[in-house]
Amino acid sequence: MKIFSSLFARTMRWSRHPHAPWYLALLSFAESSFFPVPPDVMLAPMAMAAPRRAWALALLTTVASVLGGLFGYAIGYFAFAGIRPWLEGSSYWEPYLQARAWFDAWGAWAVFIAGFSPIPYKVFTIAAGVAQMALLPFTLASLVGRGARFFLVAALMRWGGERMEARLHRIIDRLGWASVAALLLAYALYRWGWG
Repeated sequence: MKIFSSLFARTMRWSRHPHAPWYLALLSFAESSFFPVPPDVMLAPMAMAAPRRAWALALLTTVASVLGGLFGYAIGYFAFAGIRPWLEGSSYWEPYLQARAWFDAWGAWAVFIAGFSPIPYKVFTIAAGVAQMALLPFTLASLVGRGARFFLVAALMRWGGERMEARLHRIIDRLGWASVAALLLAYALYRWGWG
């Protein structure tokens, strides 16, 4: 069954849509403050589909992400009491506590590290607001950390370009089914108490 190749083809067609950069900017903003989907899932196919625009797309993603991070900071600064009950009951509470510990240990460097951390960036932006971190170091660390991540994604996709797109299209079904099998195996091991 070629489910993944048809999804891949649809994603690549969509990434060439004239409004795709606007959607990328919106997703980048939202992910930095409240939305769970990272912008890499849009940036990567868009940069692969249009390698000459990869740097502009990375810049757009970075700026929108930092602006969203400032919104996340404002949520933490002004509205943490309102979201705390929800946060404590969600899967984000432990990462939030980890982010706060990182702020205590490394200050603004924690925001830079957040660009590559498995902890969602939105957790760091909200935690920075709660900690009332100085805004200028927060913004600069966000620009550098997020920019490094998004420009790296864009560089890899730009380097691969059409060759990578064609190769991925040929093997995407095998990769997709292998990923499904690995997830099922991991789940089974976890359920049987081996994880």
